[in-house]
Amino acid sequence: MKILHIAVKKEEGDVRLDRWLRRQYPEMSQGVIQKLCRTGQVRVDGKRVQAATHLHENQVVRVPVSDGEQKTAKSTKPIDEKWARQIKDWVIYSDKDLFVLNKPSGVAVQGGSKIGQHIDGLLEVLQGQSDYRPVLVHRLDRDTSGLLLIARHPSAAAKLAAAFRGRDIKKVYWAITIRRPSPLSGRIDLPLVKIGDANGSLMYPADIKDKEAQRAITEYEVKDYAARKLAWVELYPLTGRTHQLRVHCAAMKNPILGDTKYNEEMPFLDGFPKKLHLHARHLDIPHPSGGRLVIEADLPEHMKDTFEHLGFIVSDAMAPRRSKS
Repeated sequence: MKILHIAVKKEEGDVRLDRWLRRQYPEMSQGVIQKLCRTGQVRVDGKRVQAATHLHENQVVRVPVSDGEQKTAKSTKPIDEKWARQIKDWVIYSDKDLFVLNKPSGVAVQGGSKIGQHIDGLLEVLQGQSDYRPVLVHRLDRDTSGLLLIARHPSAAAKLAAAFRGRDIKKVYWAITIRRPSPLSGRIDLPLVKIGDANGSLMYPADIKDKEAQRAITEYEVKDYAARKLAWVELYPLTGRTHQLRVHCAAMKNPILGDTKYNEEMPFLDGFPKKLHLHARHLDIPHPSGGRLVIEADLPEHMKDTFEHLGFIVSDAMAPRRSKS
């Protein structure tokens, strides 16, 4: 018998615990699931639960599984040695509770259609001698670079997930936008709604009366600009909706350079790298063991090149600092 701690993915949220377990372990019967819950062997975020409990994104489920059930669980692709080395290189901070990665642009956080290796499938590499598999506590778009938090154990995962839900995390993103936003600073309070089709789904601005719409708020400040054609914009998301920053910038008529989803006007410009220019630069988070952790991530090479080309002067990312209070 082995004890696993599994984080609930975004697409798995709002589902009953017993149904979630049967998807993970088809050989686990309803009777077994009920017994495991009744005896406290299956827990969610360390708490006793019933089989009918509804799960939410980022919650951590403790599951005891037999060797036979492990074999029937969803299989994962073997980890390529090159990828294993790379994820270690992406770690810019670690302690007994968490890792922080500087994720490159173009690397997926989780698996999906036509996605091979992804960060969630590489986390065993960071496990070391721990009994717990590290878990994701938030997401970044595949083409967005920058800071990504990984919890080392269930308690840290639960505390960090609660901080995200309670909006007790300060996030700063850097972007290069088409044209200079006007005014130079402000707030975008624009609800978003997801609209999908056979080719996938996108987020769109919505009327606040739309029952499907989610409120989305972003504050911004222009840090520098080049002849009003391109601008360096600092973005402060106060909510965490899918593609929020990309849609909000496009709604201002200042889409992000390299954004092929929401920049229909001119996603690419001659002389500039053909990648999304959006970077998760700064995080200020409550640390699971107390105090706060403040950390920044250096720009990826393609954004460094663009900043240099435009004459934007950027200091190096500050070293991580953790307050004890």
